[in-house]
Amino acid sequence: MTTQHTELQYLPSDLQRELLPQHVAVIMDGNGRWAKRQGLPRIMGHKRGVDALKDLLHCCKDWGIKALTAYAFSTENWKRPQEEVEFLMSLFQRVLRQELREMVEENVQIQFVGNLQALPTALQEEISRSMAETKDNRSIRFTIATNYGGRQEILQACQAIAQKVQQGILKPDEISEELFESHLYTAGITDPDLLIRTSGEMRLSNFLLWQMAYGEIYITDTLWPDFDRKEFHRALCAYQQRERRFGKV
Repeated sequence: MTTQHTELQYLPSDLQRELLPQHVAVIMDGNGRWAKRQGLPRIMGHKRGVDALKDLLHCCKDWGIKALTAYAFSTENWKRPQEEVEFLMSLFQRVLRQELREMVEENVQIQFVGNLQALPTALQEEISRSMAETKDNRSIRFTIATNYGGRQEILQACQAIAQKVQQGILKPDEISEELFESHLYTAGITDPDLLIRTSGEMRLSNFLLWQMAYGEIYITDTLWPDFDRKEFHRALCAYQQRERRFGKV
């Protein structure tokens, strides 16, 4: 356990527990730039990024936040150099295999969302095993968006609903927000209260387009591998200063 982890193991006194977000989502941007600044290969940035994500998961659990969703690999990320994509796939598989026992012991529920059928078979097997072995865990829900795209998610939901209408199973006037949400990858997962994006980029990048309708967004210039508990503390302080009116006065 790092010194900072020890110092911030418990909820800081300037945060109000009742005002904490119940679900935090993160766009983990800046791994490659971090590595470049360190004079290292891009893959080292991804490795360091895994450590930052693991510590954030522990922090959410320590501080009583019930859900964390991480944007691990987008549908657009296939356009990256083949060597980098292959490394990321093997990294996901290796981390899942190495960390599963600890996730089970810490009562973490693991869930993956996205078009998982397009992933390498070996990775799909690790994903299935991790979800099956943690499905009854309740301390925190950890969702990893892999081969995920918000537009594609909405399109596939529309197609599934349209097929039911065509088959006479469903009438158009029976389509509601609740029914639509039940056809998304994230069915059964509460919408994020707070989305954090690192590296200063101010866009959603096709992430949780439906789910972020009323979520708060926090942007930091910090690159993802440097995003630690102190940075998370700053994000939560900013979140607690906001008024969430949901259209009300």
